Amino acid sequence: HVQLVESGGGLVQPGESLRLSCVASGITFTRHDMSWVRQAPGKEVEWVAGFTSLPSLFRAASYADSVKGRFTISRDNAKDTLYLQMNSLKPDDSAMYYCAAVHGQYRNGCGTWTDYNLWGQGTQVTVS
Repeated sequence: HVQLVESGGGLVQPGESLRLSCVASGITFTRHDMSWVRQAPGKEVEWVAGFTSLPSLFRAASYADSVKGRFTISRDNAKDTLYLQMNSLKPDDSAMYYCAAVHGQYRNGCGTWTDYNLWGQGTQVTVS
């Protein structure tokens, strides 16, 4: 059964931190491009950060300008888990955060996340 399950969201104050997790099952984790994507009420979906499955760039993370320097995406291939460490959170970071994946397109998700065909149920982050 293929699924992505996010956890770790919550309500925090500005300046605080959260770590989101996404556990994948039913897929070959290392062969999938993986990203975090968020959507706030009334706003467009925004790609946040991602990894390509391209072996030569496997550890090269990419970030949206809005989170660069504050968020860190990482992965534990042994646990088939994707993480998003979020520091110095701002009210504008409040959104539903989704883990998403697509098999082997060798892209980091920036501008290409619309091709992702595997999505988690989302985890809510509220900064207030």
